[in-house]
Amino acid sequence: MPPGPPMLPGMVNLEELRGATHREAAGRLLAAGWDVCGVGDWAVVWRSPDGARVARVCAFEPAYGVFVRLCRNLADHPMLPRIDFDAALPGGGRLTVMEFLLPAAGPDAERVVARWDAALPADPVTAVRLEAERLDAEARAEVPFWGGLDRNPGNVMRRASGDLVLLDLFYAAGLEIYKVLLQDPAAVAAAFPPEQRVHIGEIAAVARYSDPEEITALRAAVASIA
Repeated sequence: MPPGPPMLPGMVNLEELRGATHREAAGRLLAAGWDVCGVGDWAVVWRSPDGARVARVCAFEPAYGVFVRLCRNLADHPMLPRIDFDAALPGGGRLTVMEFLLPAAGPDAERVVARWDAALPADPVTAVRLEAERLDAEARAEVPFWGGLDRNPGNVMRRASGDLVLLDLFYAAGLEIYKVLLQDPAAVAAAFPPEQRVHIGEIAAVARYSDPEEITALRAAVASIA
């Protein structure tokens, strides 16, 4: 008998989440006992009941798939996180489930960035850098409003064992996307297909930082290109 679909702690069916919106995915995680452990500019991060995994849930995510591709291209690399599940969600969101990581100490993170810059051939960081640069070049031609590589110390994390891990090495030019959305919605409509921008006005940074007037303006801009 073939194995069933992969399951998360808390009895969340990953394959069912593949077809969920970002709101539905978050609701399923909450109902299963997952807790919010982080909120960034793009995503809300939920931690599993056993603490072993996190689920990164985004309403609109043009860039994170490139990082997932990096992790899969260099599968089992000791300095990249284990990705357990990844899916583009209806409306342009994304759900990525990976191992839980902790912040790295400042000096450790700085040393990893220095190793990246030094690019010594035998250093495992160099293998990540070379593949990341290759994917960055591809993404510049493929992803609207591509931002580029982001190898700052804040993107160095650690496992509970202390092993250092590189995380979230690419970014989309979010400030530019939302500036253009407010000033010239048609330009954003031309850049992203309709099915990829249904929830463009609902990223985490909007909920965290936008005042009511800006939220109203964003909703009007999104409605104008729906």
